[in-house]
Amino acid sequence: MKSLNAYILGFVLSIGFTLVAFWTVGAGFGAGMGVGILVVLAVLQLLVQLILFLHLGREPKPRWNLIAFFFALFVVVVIVGGSLWIMNNVNHEQLGSYNVFEKENIPAPNHEDHSN
Repeated sequence: MKSLNAYILGFVLSIGFTLVAFWTVGAGFGAGMGVGILVVLAVLQLLVQLILFLHLGREPKPRWNLIAFFFALFVVVVIVGGSLWIMNNVNHEQLGSYNVFEKENIPAPNHEDHSN
């Protein structure tokens, strides 16, 4: 019964964090604050999943589970970081000094009015 209570608590917390994340995006927070809130919610969601559903750290000798978890985390960081690095370099190398606004005769977005 103790495990069932943990699953129910984990389910309720997961749904709650997901709903708060949807509300955060829908409320139109600024980019910095919105991303910060989403990162915090993602970390909380991860902790709920690891502790309440996967029972990470509750075994008598959790060493192998922790080693497997940290290896998986390392692989994810390498894949995501490498993908972002590659995309940034491709964007830089492909576009370089190409100004799409000039080439396509599109008025460049100007946040300040200098027409005086």
